[in-house]
Amino acid sequence: MKLNYAGTSVVLFIISIAMLILLTLFESSLSWLPTDVERIVSGLLLVLPAVLGVFFGVLSLLRKESRRWLAMLGIVLNGLSALFHISVLSFAG
Repeated sequence: MKLNYAGTSVVLFIISIAMLILLTLFESSLSWLPTDVERIVSGLLLVLPAVLGVFFGVLSLLRKESRRWLAMLGIVLNGLSALFHISVLSFAG
């Protein structure tokens, strides 16, 4: 089964949420890391998939794939997730 760009966008949102859960569960294990490294790891695991999800959602709209609602849902969810995590990381530490 080939996944279209809209589906990829939603899958990246799910990956971002799964990484949030894993980082929350294993946060005490990462306490030995400097705060700058924690920010970089959090940015790579939380913000990067969300930004890629927005990118794939926009690509889906530009290619005029079916399920436009799925592409828009992916753009909105990934965009809000990325903005939230960027704001948290900018104030953390």
